Amino acid sequence: MTFLVGTRGSALATAQAGDVARWIAKATGEPAELVLVTTHGDVSRESLASLGGTGVFATALREFLLEGNCDLVVHSMKDLPTAPAPGLSIAAVPRREDARDALCARDGLTLDELPRGARVGTGSPRRQAQLRRRRPDIEVVDVRGNVDTRLGLVTSGRLDAVILAVAGLVRLGRDEHITERFDLDDWPTAPAQGALAVEVRTSSLHDPRIRAAVAAIHDTDSALAAETERSVLARLDAGCAAPVGAHASVSADGITATAAVYALDGSEALSLTRSAERAALLAGSATDPADDPYYGTSTTPPAGTAHHLGASIAEALLDSGAAALAPLG
Repeated sequence: MTFLVGTRGSALATAQAGDVARWIAKATGEPAELVLVTTHGDVSRESLASLGGTGVFATALREFLLEGNCDLVVHSMKDLPTAPAPGLSIAAVPRREDARDALCARDGLTLDELPRGARVGTGSPRRQAQLRRRRPDIEVVDVRGNVDTRLGLVTSGRLDAVILAVAGLVRLGRDEHITERFDLDDWPTAPAQGALAVEVRTSSLHDPRIRAAVAAIHDTDSALAAETERSVLARLDAGCAAPVGAHASVSADGITATAAVYALDGSEALSLTRSAERAALLAGSATDPADDPYYGTSTTPPAGTAHHLGASIAEALLDSGAAALAPLG
């Protein structure tokens, strides 16, 4: 029997879902094939922020899955709303790709080397704010389009540089265009950037075949980090288009998470870092997301979980005035 993997039809989405399909096929010995779904975010030329950001790519995939047209769907986890979808469960988070942002600039330039007045493109309000904070002397240009379209704006000379996720460039084999990778300590990225979310119908979790497939590709540390970051977003009541960055790193001993909220014009920022012991988080959190009632929700999580760590950081940022600093809703 073939596993049917639902995905958007973009080059990046099919590359990501294709990886998941291959991993499942290798782990289970059963074939897996892609089923393409067109989303509103794929056909609209409006900016991602104007389309609503959060969920613009996820809704059609989720409806397709709920209608029983596939066994599972693959999301870029950073594009997935933090609120749960009725009837659906995030069942696996595969090993995460590089979470950093990258500059792809003409002539091999870094951000500091770009001349005054350089034109740098990105469709992300968070990246726009970070750019304006680091280089208030450059022109930030709002852009849409897939990875190759955005890279083409640089090679054609219309822009001096664009900012893209390292993960997407690597998955598409376009990482030779990277001229600088930004340090996550100074430039936190979208919560769960670089991570994939494999979603299934909740009822399917009673199917041993589905349960075994998602368990085989799940990576606990990637899930801990991604859900810590997403819990920041959930507690801030912010969408993926909000000027919020978060990054959690997991080691053998502990997890350290940093989150930042930016004024859209880059004039101000609030940032906070907290740590917790990994063993304590593992004891308090379900290692299988299908068994975790707090996974991907905005419900107040109990102490001793990755969700609580992220939420506590968000609480502190709110106490420091984050809601007044930036549009979070």
